[in-house]
Amino acid sequence: MPSIKLLPDQLISQIAAGEVVERPASALKEILENSLDAGSTDVAVALQAGGIKQIKVTDNGSGIARDELRLALTRHATSKIASLEDLECVASLGFRGEALASIAAISRTQITSYHPDERHAWRIASEGSFLTDIEPAALDAGTIVDIQDLYFNTPARRKFLKTENTEFGHCEEAFRRVALSRPDVNMLLQHNGRAVARLAAGNAEKRFEDILGRDFASEAFYLDESAAGLRLWGMAAKPTFSRHARDTQYVYVNGRFVRDKLISHAIRQAYQDVLHHDRHPAFVLFLELDPALVDVNVHPSKTEVRFRDGQSVHRFIFHALNKSLATPVGLPGSLVPGIAPPTAGGQTAESTPVASYPRFQSNIDLRASEASGGFYQALFGNLPQVPQRQAESADDVITTQSTSVATAMGEGGQVEVEDFPLGFAVAQIHGVYILAQNKLGLIVVDMHAAHERIMYEKLKNALDASRVAMQPLLLPVSFQADRLEVATVEEQQALAENGLAQLGFDIAVLSPTTLAVRAIPVMLKDADAVALARDVLADLRQYGASRAFTERRNELLGTMACHAAVRANRILTIPEMNALLRDMEATERSGQCNHGRPTWFQMTMGELDKMFMRGK
Repeated sequence: MPSIKLLPDQLISQIAAGEVVERPASALKEILENSLDAGSTDVAVALQAGGIKQIKVTDNGSGIARDELRLALTRHATSKIASLEDLECVASLGFRGEALASIAAISRTQITSYHPDERHAWRIASEGSFLTDIEPAALDAGTIVDIQDLYFNTPARRKFLKTENTEFGHCEEAFRRVALSRPDVNMLLQHNGRAVARLAAGNAEKRFEDILGRDFASEAFYLDESAAGLRLWGMAAKPTFSRHARDTQYVYVNGRFVRDKLISHAIRQAYQDVLHHDRHPAFVLFLELDPALVDVNVHPSKTEVRFRDGQSVHRFIFHALNKSLATPVGLPGSLVPGIAPPTAGGQTAESTPVASYPRFQSNIDLRASEASGGFYQALFGNLPQVPQRQAESADDVITTQSTSVATAMGEGGQVEVEDFPLGFAVAQIHGVYILAQNKLGLIVVDMHAAHERIMYEKLKNALDASRVAMQPLLLPVSFQADRLEVATVEEQQALAENGLAQLGFDIAVLSPTTLAVRAIPVMLKDADAVALARDVLADLRQYGASRAFTERRNELLGTMACHAAVRANRILTIPEMNALLRDMEATERSGQCNHGRPTWFQMTMGELDKMFMRGK
């Protein structure tokens, strides 16, 4: 076996470069973060051949003093931290002190910088491990980092690079991530001499629209929630703007772009009730917390973090986003966190739990909900209850519906349409869709999907208001468990609020390697007890809550709601249709059915006029 020996400095730097500089985009990310840490307000990026031939970043930051230029290209030299206390409370984007040195070890690098304390700028260059002397240069502010011929001295590594367009795509994505996090900075991106992106400093919403597009901005809602020293703000798209891929998902922790499983899991849980299973949400979210509560020194690329109290962070993110998504129907495009549209009585609308589970269509009363019964009795009490199926002709149907709406609106328009975002029903098409008129134009509602969501939310509210019922097993089922599973059961049993009992489980420890399932939730009595227990224990251990139980419970409730919801081809009266619209306005997540499909959409008068070419 060969003897142990120290590696040459050049080889050490090249090994470090393999971790830090995976591709040109990795080098660009590190340089951009240095520019922002230096307080830059203008940053310009120029690339050649997708960043393989050249990456040039120019900023107007604080600059580097002459005596520190050589240190800037030395491994483990940084101005960001000086002690362990600094490392445990990192507030800057960069701190490891190895990015520039690693980049310089595998490229031809030149740094030109002007420091306010110097009479003029200075320049230093490197080619692999060779550093030139520091010489005077012309620059009036900031720093220019010019990286050329990446991997010129590591040809084996260069072979792993993709085509120029592919590498530029990765560089552009790195640029977008940084630009999204700092809307207060002017940013320019050029490729092969052509300007690709020119972003002016402004507010966050404008920056999100410039990068992610107008469609995202128009279909996203702003949220800003704070609790217990945590803050989550940003924009998240409505479920109707879902994507086939995770290409519009950006999460930042204290301004740093991260990919964190715990955060991703919390966001998926918040969207799971309103998003189709093969679709992905779009969002730009910023989590802010005390730097001492998060460890960013997990991976050289600094895209992974570890939270001191991950379960609290998970719960906060889930509840903050879920609260915004659950806001009852408001005016199109006006989804505001924590503000529900007012009901007729002027109070905030909330879902009303039901006392029993409706199971058959014949048992469902669509004429009025409990919350709006008094109002609808006054509004529609004098209307003749003539079912549409009894009308002799289509003209009779239209006449009856138009008269009902006119009566509901009142002769002098006493009813304020603004109070009812979904307006008032005017017709039903083929027993499937409801047409309604609101102040913006036409509303089309899928009545089965809408009523399915209403029933689903009522079932969930009724179940959440009580403890989950247990089904004791006639013969407890024992199974071999690993030490983590056993430890999770013991931890839960030691808590005042046993998470397993709250979920309807009774699991006992028989030995250091054996567990026994004594009871499972009544709703899941036909499930595989061992597989279900393993899934629940894994979720409790990692996230502090059980996604496995919630998903299976919601699947069952969704099936019950689907069977309870009004069926297609059922003719409804105008009061019944209006009652359904009022229930939708008071129901959380009523914009999507249980399967993630939309329940209604709006066509404005402008869109209708354009369709019929009015005014031309």
